[in-house]
Amino acid sequence: MLGLNRQLVQLEKQGKEIKVGLIGCGQMGRGMISQIENMKGMRVAATADLQTDIIQNAYMTAGVDPQHIVTTNEIEAAEKALHEGNVVATTDVSMVIALPGIDVIVDATGIPNLGAEIAWKTIMNKKHIVMLNVEADITVGPLLHQMAEASSVVYTGSAGDEPGCIMELHDFADALGFDIVALGKGKNNPLNYEANPDSAAAEAKEKGSSPKMLASFQDGTKTMVEMNAVANATGFLPDKAGMHGPSGTVKELPDIFRLQEDGGILQNKKIVDYVNGVAPGVFAIISSEKEEVNHEMQYLKMGPGPNYILFRPYHLTSLETPLSVARAYLNQSATIAPWHGIQAETVATAKKDLQPGDRLDGIGGFTVYGTLYSQEESVAANAFPIGLVDPNVVVKRAVKKGDILTYDDIEQEKESTIWKLRSLQAKSF
Repeated sequence: MLGLNRQLVQLEKQGKEIKVGLIGCGQMGRGMISQIENMKGMRVAATADLQTDIIQNAYMTAGVDPQHIVTTNEIEAAEKALHEGNVVATTDVSMVIALPGIDVIVDATGIPNLGAEIAWKTIMNKKHIVMLNVEADITVGPLLHQMAEASSVVYTGSAGDEPGCIMELHDFADALGFDIVALGKGKNNPLNYEANPDSAAAEAKEKGSSPKMLASFQDGTKTMVEMNAVANATGFLPDKAGMHGPSGTVKELPDIFRLQEDGGILQNKKIVDYVNGVAPGVFAIISSEKEEVNHEMQYLKMGPGPNYILFRPYHLTSLETPLSVARAYLNQSATIAPWHGIQAETVATAKKDLQPGDRLDGIGGFTVYGTLYSQEESVAANAFPIGLVDPNVVVKRAVKKGDILTYDDIEQEKESTIWKLRSLQAKSF
């Protein structure tokens, strides 16, 4: 089989292209539009966002002639625009998903409930879906993956996102028959469980990012969510609730991720974790019982063993997403998906003392952060998943700072799409 680059060139030579429908034109979406404009055989043909001027600017920045940008919420006008080689800007998410000329949908909203709805509607419309929404994936991804397979379409996470990059290392090592001890990522900033949009505001302004999004990185939720996705894809588990999160250099990691009886920190092998000090990289710790393999690894300067590290020092986030688009369309395969079902759960943990009547304000907010548990531990505790947190969820009894929230601690005023899908998933698995 040809590589993706050659397949895309071949597609363009045939006068064809993969038409992408993008939902969400924030930082990741805008970068993806520009990247795809450089590529062969692919185009972001339609984009939906709350503000069409942002979409128009994204296309123009990518080099699209303003005369070829059609702004419309009418499906007939949009389909005509695509047929004439133009691109579409719209506020209507459902229209983009329903457009017959669109081949693959990319969710770049970052909102769990919206992402779940986008994925569900996309699968119902018999289109491939690429999720830049790990929060939705860890909450209802197993069900969406099952639905996609039944509909003969691809449900996939994104290349360039850290779970996708870790999965590539896993698949490389697994295909070669190595024993995989640990999978992980670097954390970009010191862990601060109390981080919130106010405390993150100044840094967020400097970086041009959302304070709430930055707070979700600082309080550890994003790290927990990302490694949750890896757990569901591989069957690997956190070695303890919240993972170990050691500090170390790349060179030190093979010794850190050894069993405790061998001088390391692990109780078990085949675990997921994160490390302070190696960001923005991702890694796999591997080993082999074969004498000749170890001899060769040492000859190749991979270290003295018995553990070795595969390390990738970068991930290009949404700039790599087109690779997942192409893989889904051309090869009908996923970059990463919850192949092992629900292996772990990122549960809501109180950032402060919560009182009856308090509303949960979402990921990166003022009320909760995420902690990764194995699914077995989560079920035993009746723990409440972080992906279901939104302002419709109200605390009905006091929860102390640092304690996890359970289903008994909360009530929901209005059932959202992600709650409905979660209920279906519970019946299916």
